[in-house]
Amino acid sequence: MLDQWYVGDGIYGDGTSFANDYYNSFVIQPMLVDLVKRYPVIATNPQPQDLTFPTKVMARGTRFAQLQELLINTDGTYPVYGRLMCYRFGCFQHLAQAALQGFLPETLSGGQVRSALTAVMKKVLSAPDTFDKHGFLTVGVYGSQPTMGEPEINVGSCYLCLGVMLPLGLSEITSFWADPATDWTAKKIWSGQPVQRDQAYQE
Repeated sequence: MLDQWYVGDGIYGDGTSFANDYYNSFVIQPMLVDLVKRYPVIATNPQPQDLTFPTKVMARGTRFAQLQELLINTDGTYPVYGRLMCYRFGCFQHLAQAALQGFLPETLSGGQVRSALTAVMKKVLSAPDTFDKHGFLTVGVYGSQPTMGEPEINVGSCYLCLGVMLPLGLSEITSFWADPATDWTAKKIWSGQPVQRDQAYQE
């Protein structure tokens, strides 16, 4: 079913009609990757025409991780659009999972992704009123912004931000932790450094 929702360039539609949001990172891509890595026979059903599905899922996942890194601005901000943005930097769960499970694109080093995700977390957590008087996260993206939450969002929902911390499962000797801090793509572009142009992923 989900293969029918694939719209191209590493992105799945959020249902039968496309919605531009971070749901690819919150749910779709991480769960698909886990499915094909752990249960490839179930993922393929196993039908002969579906045997290439795990390979496609991983290639799409790598491309989507690349797109996620491109969203991180020089100051750690990122575009806020679509639903569930009160999960804050949890919207980069897929990029974090790609680092954890080793399917980052070859163009991204571990140190580069670590630096980018760290900048995002520092920026978001620098906002006043991020935590209430009891020390719990408030509803919002940058501080307390309750009108940004959907009706089903509550304080507990906000802790889905922790998805960005998946690389904590990596050993300190992996490139994610051992590589020196490196400028991410936006910092390279806006400081005049040479950067390879982006190209769409085609199947």
